[in-house]
Amino acid sequence: MALGYVGVLTIRVEMPWVSNLKEKRALVRPVVERLKARYPLTVARLDGLDAHDWEVIGVATLSNDYGWVEETLRMAADFIAREGEYRVAWEETDITVLGGEDGEE
Repeated sequence: MALGYVGVLTIRVEMPWVSNLKEKRALVRPVVERLKARYPLTVARLDGLDAHDWEVIGVATLSNDYGWVEETLRMAADFIAREGEYRVAWEETDITVLGGEDGEE
């Protein structure tokens, strides 16, 4: 039996029309901060911090309820896609079982 589940969402956002880091941060940072405030998540800007036209955002959560982890990450992905002035290039969700056999839900 699983003790819990760790869910990780990774999203790459792109904004090819942006020409500098200051403008990109003004688009991405407010979305990250609102996401942290609205949902029980850990959120970080992971990659592309020195690139002016793309960035990777990581989101993580932990629970003993697989469905809750899955639903919370889906809400976070929808929020990121809806709230920012960029386009989502790709997203990946990974949910890991803690204390149980892999594949057990």
